[in-house]
Amino acid sequence: MSLHNSKSQNSRTTEQLKKYIIDLTYSTAQKFLWDGKHEKAMPAALHALHFSTEVYGSSSVQLVPAYLLLAEACIGVGRHLQASKYLSQAQWIVLRTPDCSAAVRHRLHRSLGLLCAAEGNFEQALHHLANDIYLASSTFGLKSIEASGGCFHMANVFFRQNKMDIADSLYAELKPSKQKQFKY
Repeated sequence: MSLHNSKSQNSRTTEQLKKYIIDLTYSTAQKFLWDGKHEKAMPAALHALHFSTEVYGSSSVQLVPAYLLLAEACIGVGRHLQASKYLSQAQWIVLRTPDCSAAVRHRLHRSLGLLCAAEGNFEQALHHLANDIYLASSTFGLKSIEASGGCFHMANVFFRQNKMDIADSLYAELKPSKQKQFKY
């Protein structure tokens, strides 16, 4: 085997390892978020962002999931300004990627909606969550868990606005099998 082939093989192996680390750190951060351990999710999400940047470049749409994880972790610990910065980065990448999938855009709107809700900007939160539900429904189907998640968060916003009939009707739309996946 020539020296060039050996370097090429090492390069491919290194990239495969980095992609494995991205997957591992992303799923670890996601698990911490699902468990409500926002502070613990941050180091894993930062590593996912770091390795995604190394593998895909600093303006790749592949970075958006890591930015969204970081934003969600920051929202969970009350660091709204930092969450806003991560979401701005994600939004900039999405805007610069005309063929960005609806799946990525729905997740961006979900995160933007959650930040607005956490800051008490309920009208803007409802706007983003409506976009989230539309994009998730058009991609995964109206009764999908992705669309149901947006419905659940929208119901929470109406609940916080003390608009109980709207909140209750949205909660009622959620299938009982899916309700257990959400934390009230």
